[in-house]
Amino acid sequence: MVKAMAARPLVLALANPTPEILPEEVQAVRDDAVIATGRSDYPNQVNNVLCFPYIFRGALDCGATTISRSMEIATVHAIAELAQAEQSDIVATTYGVTNLSFGPEYLIPKPFDPRLMIKIAPAVAQAAQEAGVALRPIADMQAYADKLQQFVYHSGTFMKPIFQIAKKAPAARKRIIFAEAEEERVLRAVQIVVDENLAKPILVGRPAVLQKRIDKFGLRIKPEIDFEIINPEFDERYRDFWQTYLDMTKRKGITEQYAKLEMRRRHTLIGSMMIHKGFADGMICGTFGTTPLHLHYVNQVLGKREGVNVYAVMNVIILQDRQLALVDTHVNENPSAEQLAEITILAAEEMKRFGLKPRAALLSHSNFGTSNSESAQKMRAATALIRERAPDLEVDGEMHGDTALDAALLKKMMPDSPLKRDANLLVMPNIDAANIAYNLLKVTAGHGIAIGPVLLGCAKPVHILTPSATVRRIVNLAALCVVDAVAQR
Repeated sequence: MVKAMAARPLVLALANPTPEILPEEVQAVRDDAVIATGRSDYPNQVNNVLCFPYIFRGALDCGATTISRSMEIATVHAIAELAQAEQSDIVATTYGVTNLSFGPEYLIPKPFDPRLMIKIAPAVAQAAQEAGVALRPIADMQAYADKLQQFVYHSGTFMKPIFQIAKKAPAARKRIIFAEAEEERVLRAVQIVVDENLAKPILVGRPAVLQKRIDKFGLRIKPEIDFEIINPEFDERYRDFWQTYLDMTKRKGITEQYAKLEMRRRHTLIGSMMIHKGFADGMICGTFGTTPLHLHYVNQVLGKREGVNVYAVMNVIILQDRQLALVDTHVNENPSAEQLAEITILAAEEMKRFGLKPRAALLSHSNFGTSNSESAQKMRAATALIRERAPDLEVDGEMHGDTALDAALLKKMMPDSPLKRDANLLVMPNIDAANIAYNLLKVTAGHGIAIGPVLLGCAKPVHILTPSATVRRIVNLAALCVVDAVAQR
């Protein structure tokens, strides 16, 4: 039967768990057939989860009195549009594929695509309004889509004020370097950044490789339209860049030959020089390697902010009932009391950008003097320095972690503590404590949802990722980079 069908036959074998005819049997006689089943282990899974939850979401949100034919058609168009868009990074991870693009084996989106709700629900609500069946018409459909996005990406609510500022910033003030642009996650993040108008991306990478990978991943971004390219193999500014770098470092062991070599191969160095020369406003780097590796080049070219003596990294964990910022997770191995005081003040300042009122707790194995170890004395001294330098900041210490996160317990132990609510900025005594606590919380309680790493103390907006960074985390830091750049102007 299949063999006798017309060219490019469409076979819908939707019985579960055993289709009426297996895809292998169809392909054995017709290699031009387009096949769909109800099973997830074959291409083109037809599943009602693709649309029903999101049709009802849109209908309920606008108070629709019925599901009209126009609402059903709007759903079909939304699904078709999403199928022709680039593949989601979450889909790629879930299904273990990286090269899905619209065609015979990808006619409809995967059921786990997180963008289904964002696409379908607004389309359904809009159709309901146009059909006159919406009792509560949605005035601002873009705002509604943004709200839905917060359900899909758990960092959405937290990042909302940052995204709003980034979107409104003029293009001339949000030129952000993506140093490892040939990396898949970075390219996917850049597509989102462009779609949401968060930044004007500048990609460091070989043009031919970038284009090949953009095509491979089915992305829509176009060079010189959506982003600028810095080719590390050839750029007319190369001579100026390496000469400037040599002038900065010739008394720090860098020779002319080495300066030329570094300026060709170190993308973080190229990005830093772009910022120094005024060709860019900020940079995202670090999808490979270590924080010290990238910070080395950032420090050589851009240095610390005026009046700041230390770099540090803050990470924010989004938990079910709270947000927690932790410092210093990546830079200072065993910071002094002086450094901890400065790090705490820098972190508190950054938290305010997120719309959070910082309440800092300096953590220790000692709880308000129960130990006089060197570490406990350091945290005690740092607390005193912070109170002296930032009298308006709510801060206390040294204390146990459970005391910091339980205001009732803190009040019982220390009734006169300046902290009136649970602490949300946890300052650790060393990098081991900070990094271990961050990673344990992120995996066991935070479902992997984190904002960061946020670099503190740099003269220019630069954030150094970690190799485990997700696409959404790259997007979040790009938006934060824009906000930092706008604030500096």
